[in-house]
Amino acid sequence: MRPAAVETSPVVRLMQGNEACAEAAIYAGCRFYAGYPISPSSEIAEIMSARLPQVGGRFIQMEDEIASIAAVIGASLAGFKAMTATSGPGFSLMQENLGYAAMTETPIVVVDVMRVGPSTGMPTSPAQGDVMQARWGTHGDHPVVVLAPSSVDEVFRVTVDAFNLAEELRVPVVLLMDEVIGHMREKVTLPAPGELPVVDRKRPVVPREAFRPYQVTEDGVPPMAVLGEGYRFHVTGLYHNEAGFATGDPQQAQNLIERLHFKVERVRERIARTERHEVEDADVLVVAYGSTARAALQAVRLARRRGVRAGLLKLVTIWPFPAEAVRWAAARATRVIVPEMNLGQLVGEVERAVAGMTPVHPLAKANGELFHPEELAVVIERAR
Repeated sequence: MRPAAVETSPVVRLMQGNEACAEAAIYAGCRFYAGYPISPSSEIAEIMSARLPQVGGRFIQMEDEIASIAAVIGASLAGFKAMTATSGPGFSLMQENLGYAAMTETPIVVVDVMRVGPSTGMPTSPAQGDVMQARWGTHGDHPVVVLAPSSVDEVFRVTVDAFNLAEELRVPVVLLMDEVIGHMREKVTLPAPGELPVVDRKRPVVPREAFRPYQVTEDGVPPMAVLGEGYRFHVTGLYHNEAGFATGDPQQAQNLIERLHFKVERVRERIARTERHEVEDADVLVVAYGSTARAALQAVRLARRRGVRAGLLKLVTIWPFPAEAVRWAAARATRVIVPEMNLGQLVGEVERAVAGMTPVHPLAKANGELFHPEELAVVIERAR
């Protein structure tokens, strides 16, 4: 006789956003973490220091954020899925090596739990002031993917997505949370092993003597060998040829930088995630992300109850910017409002996507306070 089937209930936990991020990283296969404590991201390091040894991983506290991201890049080159976490000042220190990861096509995940700045700012207050830094903080034309969850449950799933995209595309992926998302506690239904897809980087299958570490492929993503496993390759931040060695040839340089962008652009439609709420008939469209999107959704519901046809387009992917989704939603509205906990870092991208088709109004707040639904509802009502 077969044993009776055992019914298993979903595992539901009350989790902090930073905790969900750490647990999701382990779910996605992260086995290396290097970091330096900084509010409001420190819980991620604390949890990873306890959890990684339990799953055969390694945790190391570095002397600063520059060394942290350098160690993460090294671990990834050695074959480990690797991450670090920080906040605004530490994220600034990581920028040069973020560009190095992009140029060397080393998959890493960097979590930035945003706080009010510039400088030391208000270390335990929420902000969304690192949006432009996440895209343009390092020098040169580098590719990057930036994701922004708006709930603790979404933190878990988006963190897994971050690792998958890093591995699939061989790019650094930045996860932007603000302090509220990092520190709030909500119910999370933990996925069973295998329930969420987990992507691993492509590995070379050619003989060692035929391996070219930066060979041009159809999808723009060359297979990635592991240091120490027999495939010889050279890693440099200089412009390089398919063999990985530095080149000053203008055509090879142009081909390389175009390929780095092509591999992300070719999947832009798939990875540029948004959520639509009541946008089909909206006269007033709100475009928001992170914790601001939570207040915006409640504001849209309040406005609807008061007779205003409002809608929300929530951005989950910040970069590459989901211009097509914004343009589609804005075409149905007479006004677009962009609330941000900064002085207007993403509203310019919205304006560029809309291209004058619909008036766009920024709503800026950079004082460490959240937007309240009633506050946004009043602005929506006045905008109709």
